[in-house]
Amino acid sequence: MLSEYNFRNYNFRLLFSVLALNFIGLMVINSAVAGDRSYINRQLIGLFGGLIIAIILSLFSYRYLLHFTGLIYLGCIGILLAVLIAGQLGGAGTGSQRWITLPVIGRFQPSEFVKIGLIVFFSWFLQKNQEKIDHPVTLITLALLAAVPLLLIMEQPDLSTSIVIMVMIVCLIYVAGISYKWILGALAVGVPSLSLILYLAQLDMLPFLRPYQVNRILAFINPDKYADLNLQQENSEMAIGSGQLYGKGLFNDTAISVKNGNFLSEEHTDFIFSVIGDELGFMGCMIVLFFYLMFVFECLRMAGRARDLSGKLLCTGMAALVGFQAFTNIAVATGVFPNTGLPLPFISYGVSSLVSLYIGVGIVLNVGLQQSKVEN
Repeated sequence: MLSEYNFRNYNFRLLFSVLALNFIGLMVINSAVAGDRSYINRQLIGLFGGLIIAIILSLFSYRYLLHFTGLIYLGCIGILLAVLIAGQLGGAGTGSQRWITLPVIGRFQPSEFVKIGLIVFFSWFLQKNQEKIDHPVTLITLALLAAVPLLLIMEQPDLSTSIVIMVMIVCLIYVAGISYKWILGALAVGVPSLSLILYLAQLDMLPFLRPYQVNRILAFINPDKYADLNLQQENSEMAIGSGQLYGKGLFNDTAISVKNGNFLSEEHTDFIFSVIGDELGFMGCMIVLFFYLMFVFECLRMAGRARDLSGKLLCTGMAALVGFQAFTNIAVATGVFPNTGLPLPFISYGVSSLVSLYIGVGIVLNVGLQQSKVEN
C-alpha cells in the first residue's frame, strides 16, 4: 500500500500550520492558567496522541475508511445517545450535558468526534448519490440523516456545534454539485426564516431554544437593554484592543491584564483569542489568522487535486469545519456574533477537540497522498 504513495505529495505545509497553531495555543493556555501544569500536560497528551493518530491515518487509504461509513454513522448516534443517558453536566450557567467518562480514556466530548464522523459519512453519501443529488428523495434522505445527530446535539443542548455541523454539511452539498435552483430556493426560504427567528426571539416564542440561548440572541440584537449579558463580550473586545500592536507580553501580571483583572471566564477555552489579543497584540492575532488561512487554503488545494469526489469532500469538510469554527470563535470574541461556546481550533484548551481535529487532519493528508494531478 505504501509503495503506491508519492511521498513528495505529503502536505507538510498543512501539518506545519497545525503545529504552529498548537504551539501558539500551548503558550497562551499556559499564560491563561497561570502556569498550571495540569492543563498543559493534558493538552500535550492530546497533541502528541493526536499527531501520532494523524500520521498513522495519513498512511491508510481513505477509500478503505469509506467502507465503514455505516458503522461510523451509527457510532456517532450511539455516543450522542450515551451523552443524553449518562452524560455529565458542564458549561457555566447553561446546564449543558456534553461529556461522558470512559475507563482509561477518561472524560471526553463526543460531539467533537461526531463532526469528523459526519464529514466522512456525508462524503461517502454524496459520492454515492452524485448523479441523483438534485432529486428530492436524495435531499430528503440527506436531511433526515443529518437531522438525527443534529437534534441529539441540540438536546444536550449545544446549539453552536449544531450550527457548525449544518454549515459543514451545506458546504459538502455545494461542492458535490447541487443545482443552483436548490441553492436559490434555500436562500429564498432561509433569509426570511432567519428574520422570523430573530423576531420571535424578541417575543420569547422559540420553543426549540433554551432561555439562555434566547438571551444571548437578544443581548446581541439589543446590547443596551441587555448590558449585563453582553459584559463578557465587551470585556473581550477591550482586552483585544488593549494589546495594541505588539501586546502586553505573555505571562504579564499587570493589574489591567485580562487574566488578573478577572474580566473573562473560560479565557483558556472559548475566549482564548482575547488573551491572544491582550498579550500578543494585533501582530499575534494576524499570525493566528495567517495560519488558519494557510490551513484552509491547503485543504482546498488538496480538494482540487483529489482523485475522486469523496476525497474532494473530505478535504472540503475539514476546511469548512476549521475555517467556520475559527471564524465564529473570533467573531464572538470581537463582538461580531452572539456569544457561543465554541473552542478556537488547535488553540483552545480541550483534548477532545484537539484529538478529533487531528483525526480529520490525518484523513486529509491521505487524500493528498493520492492526488490525481502531479504537482509541479
